[in-house]
Amino acid sequence: MGSVQRAMRLLECVADHAHGAPAKQLARETGLALPTAYHLLRTLVHEGYLRRDKGLFFLGDAAERLGSSGAQQKRRSTVVEALAGWRDAIGVPVYYAVYRDGEIDVMCVSDTPGNPAVEEWADFRETAHAHAIGLCLLSQLDEDARRDHLDRYPVQSITPYTVCDDHALLRRLERTRRMEPVIERQEYALGTVCAAIPITLGTTAATMAISLPAHQADRLVSAAQQLQCEVGRLLGSLAISISI
Repeated sequence: MGSVQRAMRLLECVADHAHGAPAKQLARETGLALPTAYHLLRTLVHEGYLRRDKGLFFLGDAAERLGSSGAQQKRRSTVVEALAGWRDAIGVPVYYAVYRDGEIDVMCVSDTPGNPAVEEWADFRETAHAHAIGLCLLSQLDEDARRDHLDRYPVQSITPYTVCDDHALLRRLERTRRMEPVIERQEYALGTVCAAIPITLGTTAATMAISLPAHQADRLVSAAQQLQCEVGRLLGSLAISISI
C-alpha cells in the first residue's frame, strides 16, 4: 500500500508540471528519498503511466487514458444527475438522445417505478418516424440526411396513429418550427404521449424528451415547456457534458 501511495504522489506531481520535471525535483516535491523516487519512476515509465524525455518525466498514455475515462464518467454523471432532477421536478420520465453516425442513440433515461419510461417494444433506431425523440432528431437534419435515414428505415405502421408514408412524414418535419417541442400522441405506443425538445450541440442533433400516460395528455405541453426552461437554464454548463 505504501508503494502505491508513493507512486500516486509521483503521478500527481508530474501532472502538475505540464512541461515535465526531473527526478530530483519530483523527489523533493513529494518528500521521497531520491533512490525510492528513481525506482518508482522507472516502474511507472515501464508500465506506460509516465514517459521520460531528455531527463524530464511526463504523463504517459496509460495515465492519459485514465484521465480521459474519469472525465467521461464525470460528464455522464452530470447528465444523469440533471435528468434525475428534471424527472423529480416535473414528475415525468426524462430521456436524452442524439443522432450519431446515421443512428438514433438513446444515451440516458431517468424514470421511477411510479413514472416508468416507455417500453421499447419496437426498435427505437428503426422507428424514428413514430416517436417524439426520432421526430425531433429528424427535424434537425438536412433533407439529404433525412432521406438517407428513411431509405434505411422506411416508414411503417406502428400504431393506428403513426404517420402513414414518407411524404406525409417529410411534410410534417418541414412544418416543425425550430426550437419548438415536438409532440407525438400514441404514434409509437398506445396509451402513451410524448414530447421532445431540440438541443443545440454544434453540428450534432440532440434532444431531451418526456412521456406521459395518454390520460394525462393535457399535461404534455406544459411539462415539455417546463423541461425546455429547465434545460435552457443549465445548457451552458451541460454543453460539454451532454456530448458523452
